[in-house]
Amino acid sequence: MVNSCKKAITALIAAVMLLTLSPLTSLKTEAASVGESIVTYGKKFMGVPYVFGGTTPHGFDCSGFTQYIYKNAANVSLPRTAEQQYKVGTAVSKSSLQPGDLVFFANTYKAGISHVGVYAGGNMVLNATSSEGIALVSLNNSYWGPKYAGSKRVVKEPVVPDWFTDVAKSETTYAAIKTLTDKEVINGFDDYTFRPEAKVTRGQAAAILNRVLGLKPEVMSHFKDVPKSYRFAYDIAAIREAGIINGFDDKTFRPEEEMTRNEMASIMQRAFELKMSQTAAASVGYSDIRADHWAYEGIVTMASIDKTGLFKGGKFYGTHNATREAFTVAIYNAMNAQ
Repeated sequence: MVNSCKKAITALIAAVMLLTLSPLTSLKTEAASVGESIVTYGKKFMGVPYVFGGTTPHGFDCSGFTQYIYKNAANVSLPRTAEQQYKVGTAVSKSSLQPGDLVFFANTYKAGISHVGVYAGGNMVLNATSSEGIALVSLNNSYWGPKYAGSKRVVKEPVVPDWFTDVAKSETTYAAIKTLTDKEVINGFDDYTFRPEAKVTRGQAAAILNRVLGLKPEVMSHFKDVPKSYRFAYDIAAIREAGIINGFDDKTFRPEEEMTRNEMASIMQRAFELKMSQTAAASVGYSDIRADHWAYEGIVTMASIDKTGLFKGGKFYGTHNATREAFTVAIYNAMNAQ
């Protein structure tokens, strides 16, 4: 078990070092763009027949279709006709088209702007055709290509942050948070925050640690308050069998209970097999922790290997709850101390 842990840690450290300067990947679970959502919604109506003057799923004309999907997929109101829709938005070149842009054609059934569709990507336009109803046509099509008259961008995509909005890149803990989020050891939230001050539960701690260690449990059910269906049941079982986070005398694990800094330090020592040196003991002088404290070795070791400065100071505040930032830094330091 110990050797497998060391191998897993060594492999992960090597991968992390290669990825330290890579683009942020922890924010990759972004929702589809507004334009893509419009196209996806519009494709649901493929095959709906063309009806001149039609504005409903019973039948669409070209501008009735674009007006309908913009309103229902993006809550954007467009004018009724293709000619009127051509007057809204910002002009974009054909080479800069993005899904959701309005694409206009001229001189189809009448002179001037007379047809509109929605750019669907891949040089394809989703639109209401008189022959096939709602369909995809190519901008290279022998009929539509020569009649292309321009494109407009009506929806403005929200600016997507390239980093968490609540962790400054100048923070001393930035490297630790970026490294572990790049590796998806710990993730951010859908609102592009990391929430560094949020607390860590015992269940979360087991899951985060096992993303590093990659341990496999022999038995899934140990605790009466951790059913097999619990989201972190696998990790809790694995971490418990490795002797890293134990349960209580009443056969509970209490996965939703928040973890203290003392517990965090002791767990890190066990998880990464950290050894306290005499030099470390001499260099760390917290006034609120004594040598006979049950978590003393873990605290001193964790503080002595800290590369961020987060654990510097005259006090350790061990009874305070561990935060996501502190837990991330502790793992980062332990990984780099191996």
